[in-house]
Amino acid sequence: MSYSRAFVGFSNTDIHYYRMMQAWKKNSKFDFNFIDCQLIKAINSNDEIYIKRKLRERINMSSTFISLIGEDTRRKHKFVRWEMEVALEKNCRIIGVNLNGKRQVDEILCPPILRNKGAVFLPFSPAIIAHALDNFGKEESDDWHFEPFIYSRLGYK
Repeated sequence: MSYSRAFVGFSNTDIHYYRMMQAWKKNSKFDFNFIDCQLIKAINSNDEIYIKRKLRERINMSSTFISLIGEDTRRKHKFVRWEMEVALEKNCRIIGVNLNGKRQVDEILCPPILRNKGAVFLPFSPAIIAHALDNFGKEESDDWHFEPFIYSRLGYK
């Protein structure tokens, strides 16, 4: 079971996936756990500098940045891309989670800033995300993914 300190970055259109991850943590049927460094509650402010300062504080608490990659993630720059920049600047481990189920980098949806930074790419599913949290050391460059035998060992078909 993992206790990685992770910040989960996502587009506001994908917040339900983040909430699903929170539900996995609470459900004893899943071997899924991490120390969630996400904001405890939404910031009630329109002050971009203040919001980014608060987000940076939370990202700085983490060792891993999980990017939920959906249909519009690539186009979100104000906060989503900025969070990625901060995580890379901090040298966090990067886990790219494809919401479309792909087991490797999605060339179309993946934000270019995450490409060739040593990130692992995997589908949105509790067992493989938990495996990545437990078994992923930061790579120096190149995109990578887990081999099919890892998925088989975790019970995926």
